[in-house]
Amino acid sequence: MNDIVVEARGVVKNFGALNVLKGIDLTIARGDVTCIIGPSGSGKSTFLRCINQLETLDGGYILVEGEPIGVKVKNGRVHLQSNAEVARSRANIGMVFQSFNLFPHMTVLENICEAPLRVKKESRSIVKNRALKLLDRVGLSSKAGSYPASLSGGQQQRVAIARALAMEPRLMLFDEPTSALDPELVGEVLDVMRGLAEGGMTMIVVTHEMGFAREVGDHLIFMDDGYVVEHGNPRTVLESPQHHRTQQFLAKVL
Repeated sequence: MNDIVVEARGVVKNFGALNVLKGIDLTIARGDVTCIIGPSGSGKSTFLRCINQLETLDGGYILVEGEPIGVKVKNGRVHLQSNAEVARSRANIGMVFQSFNLFPHMTVLENICEAPLRVKKESRSIVKNRALKLLDRVGLSSKAGSYPASLSGGQQQRVAIARALAMEPRLMLFDEPTSALDPELVGEVLDVMRGLAEGGMTMIVVTHEMGFAREVGDHLIFMDDGYVVEHGNPRTVLESPQHHRTQQFLAKVL
């Protein structure tokens, strides 16, 4: 289990009568970059939200580093985790959304420092030093005192990545991190993500950036209608898809 970061088995998620995830099986190894593609409404983002406990499961289970997500076993019985327990386990998982979700009234540095200070109760000097190093890592060391409104979309998303990394996560989830950006700003965000991959970060990336999936991904998953339809080496799936639904999708997007 030491080499497996995420294990999903039979994951089901419903929203009322709408069955969004219909039995997802997936294993993510440590250090791997797994890219998930598929049409809108296929369940990609919902699956990420289940991993990060932003949604509760209606069936199956997800283990992150061998620990069940959202539940605990006590005296042989399964119980829901408390809010505090959820927060502790979520602290090991970084998530970057389509929208940047930065606090507009806080500077860039304050945005990055907020979670480690509040959730992990770390010392301000240690957190600030880490935040400054992360800003340098994402190429924004000159923007520590700026407010989000003064930054471009690409810069805000790089700050959002630095904010997630400030919690020192063991797993990073990216939910279409470039979809809200102008085309000329996409590259600067993908470059930061490439750097994370090269550094060995375990990543699950929901994306429409097929070039990134081909060049950086270790695995590519095609989801449709709540199922994993096809998965494999990114180049193989993109160049020689086997399932007719994958073929139809890629014929439209490539």
